[in-house]
Amino acid sequence: MADAFDIIIIGSGAGGATLAQRLAPTGKKILILERGEHLPREVENWDPKTVFIDKKYNTKEQWYDLKGKPFVPATHYWVGGNTTFYGAALMRLRKGDFERTQHAGGISPEWPIKLADMAPYYDEAERHWRVHGARGVDPTETGDEPPYAYPAIKDDPGIAKLRVHLEQQGWKPFSLPLGVDLDQEHPVTSACIKCKTCGGYPCLVKAKSDARTLAIEPILHLPNVTLLTGRKVVRLETDGAGRSVTEVVCETEHGEERWNGDIVALAAGAVNTAVILQASHNAAHPNGLANGSDQVGRNYAFHTLTAMVSLTAAPVDTVFPKTLAVNDFYWNDPRGGFDLPMGHIQMLEYMSGKTLEGQVSDWLPPALAPDHLMDAMAHRMLSMLVISEDLPMPDNRVRLGRDGRINLDYTHNNLEGHERLVKTLDAALDGFVDRAHPISQHHFDLSSLLPLYGTAHQVGTTRFGHDPKSSVLDVNCKAHELDNLYVVDSSFFVSSAAVNPTLTIVANAMRVGDHLKERLG
Repeated sequence: MADAFDIIIIGSGAGGATLAQRLAPTGKKILILERGEHLPREVENWDPKTVFIDKKYNTKEQWYDLKGKPFVPATHYWVGGNTTFYGAALMRLRKGDFERTQHAGGISPEWPIKLADMAPYYDEAERHWRVHGARGVDPTETGDEPPYAYPAIKDDPGIAKLRVHLEQQGWKPFSLPLGVDLDQEHPVTSACIKCKTCGGYPCLVKAKSDARTLAIEPILHLPNVTLLTGRKVVRLETDGAGRSVTEVVCETEHGEERWNGDIVALAAGAVNTAVILQASHNAAHPNGLANGSDQVGRNYAFHTLTAMVSLTAAPVDTVFPKTLAVNDFYWNDPRGGFDLPMGHIQMLEYMSGKTLEGQVSDWLPPALAPDHLMDAMAHRMLSMLVISEDLPMPDNRVRLGRDGRINLDYTHNNLEGHERLVKTLDAALDGFVDRAHPISQHHFDLSSLLPLYGTAHQVGTTRFGHDPKSSVLDVNCKAHELDNLYVVDSSFFVSSAAVNPTLTIVANAMRVGDHLKERLG
């Protein structure tokens, strides 16, 4: 096998896979380097004990928090990256997310591009990733978005009752945009069988819209595309002037390998992309590759999250609850009293006792021990996620230690709007949930559980911008300081916004892919 390629892509998650798929029709020789392997499709994929308690598919590596305490991050190294385990919620950033916005905790900075620049790529990403949704209800829409190509997933009866309950309070709940292959009008021909497992599980039947299914597997037959697994990229080497990446160095079970590519695109995730750049320091880049601005690894953000798990007052009929969302409080409290952003609410997937035991058992109060949970689950579980923007802070950062340790220094911020939204949702559930049961009196503040969710929506460590002094990448996501290095994972984000990042990663990789097609002729 030749060791020289036109394009080398490091990582096969949402960004890397999409870029490879975008460039594959050009005929250019593309090499995808993935540190993980092909995840087996097996019965255990849908077993909560295997996934959440045994954590069979999680990485075993340790990172270190701000106090030097080790933790195992909730990240997955497989073909398809973290999309293999994500919840398939695919939302656009809102128009105001691209603009400078005042929050209670500070400023969310302006992006160097606008929603109008991303809109055509959002349109295409929604079609290709089979996003089901409905326009015209979400109050944060601009109003000129095209209809979804796939209809919204219908609420199960129990969620339909919750929708009515919220509407009676003046709210405007809308259908959560989901990437699944589900045709409710023709269920026999639908890949999705509403197995309840879109969140946190790999999909056995290829019904979840993930990078492995929709972007990697469709191009593996092409003669110009090569995917190599078990290749952990550890550094990039440059020419003497430091203007061009000349070699990609990776570790394998057989030893070191080196690969040459005219264009190199990093898509290893916001943490590992920053680590690779920091590990690639040389005489021309003493502070790390592309890091003359000292911004590589800085401005790490991931979302402030709270899971509200309650028991309903009456049994609810639901198999697939993750079909409803609320954006009424995204920019402010429309009732008055707080004119700053609060965030987004969405239903979580079905949770069994084993799901909760595996994810939050260390933080459960005695009354919520797993054996109690199992008795309480049947037909009464209601799980909702509150998401608020985590502001970019220079000292919230990824640092590669001299000993090779990955350090994730993080301090929470911008909590007032989030806390208001949690209380607002809690009050809105009066009359729908059983307040007497202890589970309905406890919120799982996931923003404080760094090992679990603090690495799931990671963004911002090589943000893009016009000024090389305050950003790492230009508007095309090319490193300011190098001629042939691009970044197409969530590292480029300027801010986290308050919705799931995957659709924006996909849309941006399409945008960068079109730029590269023009550059490559």
